[in-house]
Amino acid sequence: MAVAPSLANRPSGRMSGGRAMAEMLRLAGAGPMFGMGGFQLLPFYDAVGQLGLRHCLINDERCGAFAADAYARVTNRPGLCDGTLGPGATNLVTGLVEALNAGTPMVAFAGDTHRAHSWKNMTQECRQTEILRPAVKELIRIELVSRIPELLRRAFAIATSGRPGPLLLDVPEDVCHGEHEFAAEDFAIDPQTLAAPARRIRPDADEVARAASLLAGAKRPLILAGGGVHLSGASAALAQLAETLSIPVAHTMSGKGAIACTSPLSAGLFGRYSRIANDLVVAADCLLVVGCKLGEIPTKRYALLPKGVPVIHLEILAEEIGRCHPADIALWGDARAGLEDLASACAADAARCKAARAEGLAELGARMRRWRDEARPRLASSEQPINMARLCHELNRLMPADSILVADGGFAAHWTGLLYDTKAAGRHFIADRGLASIGYGLPGGMGAALAAPEKPVVAVTGDGGFNMVLGELETARRAGANLTVVVVNNAASGYVKALQHAMFAGRYQSSDLVEMNYADIAKAMGCRGIRVEDPEALAGALATGIGERDRPTVIDVVVTRDPAKMLPAIDSRTAEIKQGDRIA
Repeated sequence: MAVAPSLANRPSGRMSGGRAMAEMLRLAGAGPMFGMGGFQLLPFYDAVGQLGLRHCLINDERCGAFAADAYARVTNRPGLCDGTLGPGATNLVTGLVEALNAGTPMVAFAGDTHRAHSWKNMTQECRQTEILRPAVKELIRIELVSRIPELLRRAFAIATSGRPGPLLLDVPEDVCHGEHEFAAEDFAIDPQTLAAPARRIRPDADEVARAASLLAGAKRPLILAGGGVHLSGASAALAQLAETLSIPVAHTMSGKGAIACTSPLSAGLFGRYSRIANDLVVAADCLLVVGCKLGEIPTKRYALLPKGVPVIHLEILAEEIGRCHPADIALWGDARAGLEDLASACAADAARCKAARAEGLAELGARMRRWRDEARPRLASSEQPINMARLCHELNRLMPADSILVADGGFAAHWTGLLYDTKAAGRHFIADRGLASIGYGLPGGMGAALAAPEKPVVAVTGDGGFNMVLGELETARRAGANLTVVVVNNAASGYVKALQHAMFAGRYQSSDLVEMNYADIAKAMGCRGIRVEDPEALAGALATGIGERDRPTVIDVVVTRDPAKMLPAIDSRTAEIKQGDRIA
């Protein structure tokens, strides 16, 4: 049953649909909204201002959806974005699909035509509900002003329940502008639905007992952690299980921070790029998969997980279990609840398991040290243009434990996914792996900075991705989102150029960009701009951006132009990486 604040805090009387929408968001304690106004939703924007809610005008609705996505990942509260009829609504598609695939809670609003004139060639009219429906967990079209409180309650419940995701409310012009006499009792919202997960379901107890027996009997178990660990707030429960039973933890890009990367139990990233984790996957005699879909990238196109090795799959969406790899034991339920139950079921065997796996844990540490020794020449490289590994190394040295790094799509995510180390458990690394669109870095960093203004936020983006969205520097400056944007400047669409180098022996097509000075561009837009060509200047530039958060900072880092060095090559299996990126 819906719960509401006291009647004194709830509105009543005759009001517009737009005002009712804004009143529901006020009761929900909604964070900033990101969007661009249009006529259909004007009463909503007016009410937002009157009620003191925060709406951030952005310069492109896609960036608004990206900012809302990152805000939600930091807070686990639904991100909010909006778009007007037609192009505003359709511009939301990429960001909504990112949220849908990544399980990010989001509520989006789209203005629509006046129903008395629909399908009469109204300005900007299109089949937007048909376009947007596949991009969201659910689309709700509001047909009556009187139902606005009810349907906003449902929007928050859907966005935060089960696997979280985006919900779109399609609001016709006459519904937003129309009026209704509301009672105070109409305005109610269940506080449990205001953050993900709204509800927790525990796996079947018999299956938990089977899984515990399997884990206790394994000699070389390994945990594979995905982004579902963060969606569930399960990092503490994961650490307890891993530490109690001495089980190493490997992670996907979305799962980075499931335990601290600096933990002695961390095996790092697994999949297409790996330090030592892939070797551990192959050698494991039991795999516990937590909140991970086992898609193409973490499984190296479905070839990494060894056959015949038992898999325990803990997942909130039942139909994902066994979708990409068979599961011997299916644990359908919330990640945190499932891990807590597993820890309890394994408690009696904990001391024995820890003693039996002490040698393996020591070997894990030795392997990671050998990897670091092998990687050190590149991590400390003084070459010019700058080696990407050196950039990642300086980020590791200077980023505080509570900071947040946002990685754009393309190789910005691949390099930082492999080499960047979070120093604490939790969502301190955000990569848009739901759709892996480039252009996420700046708006995603802006959303993260507004979600956690007390924490340093650094967004790493390529020059190609930055070119797509650099107009949002104006938004960041206006909104007070004082993040640091590191532009990996190689005058190319680097990921594509590296693949062309690997596949076509140096024949390049549509992958080169004009050399730009992004520091000068940032300065012209009223932001701080620093251009770095010498790796020895990286530390000072990063320290300035992280420490002096009085305005947005853009650090233009001139990195290698050699296509052979554009993809992570610190894993010695470069040939496998190239092959893994080929289209079969």
